[in-house]
Amino acid sequence: MNLCQNCNKAPATVHLLDIVPPDGEKRERHLCERCASEEGLTSQQHESINQILNTFIKKASGTKESTDLVCPQCGMTFREFRSQGLLGCPNDYTVFEKVLSPLIERAHEGATHHVGRSPNAGNIAPTKHSRLAKLRRDMKEAIEIEDYETAARLRDQVQELETEIQ
Repeated sequence: MNLCQNCNKAPATVHLLDIVPPDGEKRERHLCERCASEEGLTSQQHESINQILNTFIKKASGTKESTDLVCPQCGMTFREFRSQGLLGCPNDYTVFEKVLSPLIERAHEGATHHVGRSPNAGNIAPTKHSRLAKLRRDMKEAIEIEDYETAARLRDQVQELETEIQ
């Protein structure tokens, strides 16, 4: 187990990734609870991931038509999913796709596929994937407010970045 980088005494339980402008240099920091609290980085109130997901799901998807959806394989209803925060089977992703897609996009900053990290990612910088997701989000917002010039410029940037990644 790694020790805190500040006090070098307690185990590091808070892990941070700072991105330093202007060039986006990444700096990892590993702190213990006490040192993180002293820097104002932790909150005293801890919520479980299930509580956070339940709150997020309930706020994001309150449509009447979605509550009637039922998975034919496992029998799970969308209402059960909203109350539990867990899907019943892999088929639920297909059955609830229309309602889950916006939730997944919001949770992953516009991305619909998991990018993840790999030990040998080749020459693709992870920041390119996050930049691509941000450009897509910005383009979608520009379209929603009918700023088509900005949307076209962002579309071109997305296409350029996609060719760099491939």
